[in-house]
Amino acid sequence: MNRHIHFPFLNLTFNESTFILDPETQPCNTYSIPDAVAVGVSIFYVLIFLLAIPGNLVVGLVIGLNKQPLPPSDLYLLHLAVADLLLAVTLPFWATSVTKGWVFGDAMCKLVTVLQELSFYSSILFLTCISVDRYMVIVRAMEARKSNRQRASRGVCAAVWTIGALLSLPGFFNSTFQSSKQMACGEQYDPGSADVWRQVTRVLRHMLGFLIPLAIMLPCYGVTIRRLLHVRGGFQRQRAMRVIVFVVVAFLLCWAPYHVAVMADTFFRAKIVPYKCPARMAVDQAMLGTQSLGLLHSCVNPVLYAFVGEKFRRRLQQLVRKAGIPERKSSVSRMSSRSSLSSDLTSTFM
Repeated sequence: MNRHIHFPFLNLTFNESTFILDPETQPCNTYSIPDAVAVGVSIFYVLIFLLAIPGNLVVGLVIGLNKQPLPPSDLYLLHLAVADLLLAVTLPFWATSVTKGWVFGDAMCKLVTVLQELSFYSSILFLTCISVDRYMVIVRAMEARKSNRQRASRGVCAAVWTIGALLSLPGFFNSTFQSSKQMACGEQYDPGSADVWRQVTRVLRHMLGFLIPLAIMLPCYGVTIRRLLHVRGGFQRQRAMRVIVFVVVAFLLCWAPYHVAVMADTFFRAKIVPYKCPARMAVDQAMLGTQSLGLLHSCVNPVLYAFVGEKFRRRLQQLVRKAGIPERKSSVSRMSSRSSLSSDLTSTFM
């Protein structure tokens, strides 16, 4: 049924007709975490925190208490442990937020978000530095010996933390807001420029936090491994690199699914890829699950050092003996009987 309504003083005419909602144009419902899932995620965060804090502290002590000057890769590993500690410190806040909402105020929302972003960027950048250093030591050994790598590594560490701090600045846009059920901590941009800011920060995260480092690490390790397979004593050097390779693989397994999920969300928000509500809901669920997997990365590295890093275990046992803690003789004898590689080709804890 159509009716024409005329407003003579305004010289306007409206055509009143029956309005039918188009389900294709309706906004999707916000994904709400079920209570049982929220409790499970919260417990998972607490467990990661309990594993990451002591594990990374041990790694930091074992590497930091070494009296000899640290090779660049060991220095990068030390800073990587610090970055993992920073991420672990934020987990109790997120664990509480999942079940009770954000109860820590606006200032802590910004601080915790910045720390999480700083840890995220610095971790992948230090892993990239390690891959480049291993490439230089093994593939370009002569150039590595001539250069002052130890002094340069200190400057690189300062640069990584500076870049990470700059890239984490968008976290200051985070603030508390009332969600459907409770207070939340998340992005709060100006409505007029929210889409632009969100897309810019997403592009930075994808490029500098994943794609560019990956494009550097894969060729560096590919060329390095090919060189190791064609030199005498290559198998021993390969063993010395195992911990670094496993660290990189662990990072990819933990963070690659999250980046895929966030990329899908970015494509949906930018309307590059059309979507319907079931796909939107699936991406929201995937982002929650893969983010939890990414946070697991903060406690993976210490486990890798303990099981893969032969020299790390040897140094840890030396510290245990100095502390007067009894240990098994068989373990010590096995460790002492293994040959060590020259310091110019390997780092202390690989």
